[in-house]
Amino acid sequence: MEYGGSRDNNIILDGGESSENFSPFLDGNPQAAASERYKAVGGGNKGLFGFKSADGIHWQKMSEQRIITDGIFDSLNVVFWDANRKEYIAIYRDFLQGMRTIKHATSKDFVHWTRGEWADYGSAPAEQLYTNAAAPYFRAPQIYLSFPKRYVPWRHVFDDDPRHDGVSEAVFMSSRDGVHWDRRFLEAFVRPGRDPLDWVHRNRMIATGILATAPDEVSIFISRHYTSPSAFLERMTLRTDGFVSVHAGYHGGSFITKPLIIDGNDLVLNYATSAVGSIQWEMLDVNGNSLPGFGVEQTKPLSGDEIEHKIRLQNLKRKPCQPADGACISSGRQENGLDARPVRLHFILKDADLYSLQIREE
Repeated sequence: MEYGGSRDNNIILDGGESSENFSPFLDGNPQAAASERYKAVGGGNKGLFGFKSADGIHWQKMSEQRIITDGIFDSLNVVFWDANRKEYIAIYRDFLQGMRTIKHATSKDFVHWTRGEWADYGSAPAEQLYTNAAAPYFRAPQIYLSFPKRYVPWRHVFDDDPRHDGVSEAVFMSSRDGVHWDRRFLEAFVRPGRDPLDWVHRNRMIATGILATAPDEVSIFISRHYTSPSAFLERMTLRTDGFVSVHAGYHGGSFITKPLIIDGNDLVLNYATSAVGSIQWEMLDVNGNSLPGFGVEQTKPLSGDEIEHKIRLQNLKRKPCQPADGACISSGRQENGLDARPVRLHFILKDADLYSLQIREE
């Protein structure tokens, strides 16, 4: 596109205020028309407009009516199609009692949206969460991962330059519904770091999207050097599923899961240990008793570093699911002796990290 007599640019839309904070996505809705394969929202503080595109390059405003208006939209507002819920999701900025926070709204057609619900962070302290970068995690799309930019306006590193007021960093949270967010990890996910040009406001802002860039690696992109001529976007990598882990040091530790329904043949673990480290596991009933054949003394300890370690679940002898049993949720499945009775998994770790666990039907 030519602009100002030059084609040396990266402009996809010159729409003034309507395209401010333009946030596009590839629409995964199987019912989406070919002319609307890509969608986006954009707009200033009066509200967000909807946009459509067949190719992600040539965009049209879907209507002169704003589709979401109950917010303060002066940062990137996230929209996407949720294949599990079969609806569009919007996670966008607003203020509550002077604090930057987010709202959640849904739509079946991308035109008519529910009124936004305020984010619920449980008992976490109130903090200025400037952006959200929320997205379904592609390996577990029922879970939304979010990387808000935490803004600390009262911290000043460069006192002689008011343009640098405040400091920002990235934090991590997750949700299963877009409203209730788990903020148990209050530490910084990405700190400002050693570069002094990153100790200013609105830095370390993670872009929307988690990309698989290798079989054992995911990438995220983060802003650097805000307010400086050298401003750029940097790629950062993690091991697959490596956002958080259950960790135990040399002297060891253990944890027990919530009750689970074992609806599959394989237990799949993403883990890493040291040379002297290990992970042991066992299966318990809801009362904490080891199940025959699946006690800790009968399962093989793990040592190594694997993204997907498969453990075949078999030979488990259990009594049939009785309707009178309050914990019984029968589905009629009896493969490998596993009925639909809830169980717990008990892990014993030494100098090890467990990043994720899955039950798969294979």
